Amino acid sequence: MPSPLFIAVAVVAVFAAGLSKSNFAVSLGAIAVPLLATVMPARDAAGMMLPILCFMDLVAILVYRREVDWRVYRIMIPGALIGTAIGWILSARVTESAVGLAVGITSLLFVLDAWLPIRKKLQALEGPVPSRGWGTFWGGIAGFTSFISHTGGPPYQIYAVPLKLPPVIFAGTTAVFFATVNYTKLIPFYFLGQLSVANLELSAALLPVGLFGMFAGVWLVKRVDSRFFYQLAYVLIFILALDLIYEGVRGIWFTGA
Repeated sequence: MPSPLFIAVAVVAVFAAGLSKSNFAVSLGAIAVPLLATVMPARDAAGMMLPILCFMDLVAILVYRREVDWRVYRIMIPGALIGTAIGWILSARVTESAVGLAVGITSLLFVLDAWLPIRKKLQALEGPVPSRGWGTFWGGIAGFTSFISHTGGPPYQIYAVPLKLPPVIFAGTTAVFFATVNYTKLIPFYFLGQLSVANLELSAALLPVGLFGMFAGVWLVKRVDSRFFYQLAYVLIFILALDLIYEGVRGIWFTGA
């Protein structure tokens, strides 16, 4: 029987993921795995979240299935699949402490991308029209970070945002891109043992929370300024990232685990 603390943390994490899938406070989704990693192993946290994300992706595709820029998708998805494969190879060869450290570093970079003008500088490098190579590269980074901690959003946006797609087309293209990435991750997650029966049972139990988060986000997006939620998410992710990095370094350095 999960502890009350575990249940509370899991509900908050999955609800935040649901809010982000509705396009309300998108950055909140990045808090899910780091937050869950405080009460369960990082690998299990990512594994438990994946089926929930896959189901919510289906909902997003149903909503936006006619609003997709397939050219952008075709440019980015090959790199994303390569990034996913690299994440699989590395994850199969490292310890739980190293996985936690990787999640912490990825989460910290996510926050720094928001707080520092890194993205603007990177976007300036690619010129007025983002190139195919630029899209393949950032698609690869998105696939890798998505595999590690379901935080592929910032790398994806580095390429996609400068294209200035209409909001609905941007949302639809994002939905199809990450649905492809997430469903592809099911295979390596299975072989890595991250889709255990226990994790699948937790996913099924928490799925209604994620769907409620999606519907709540749809309602909130027209009524509430999401800037507060963004700021709160960044602060929380920053704190969680430092904790994961500390625990990962301690585990590797002191125990060799």
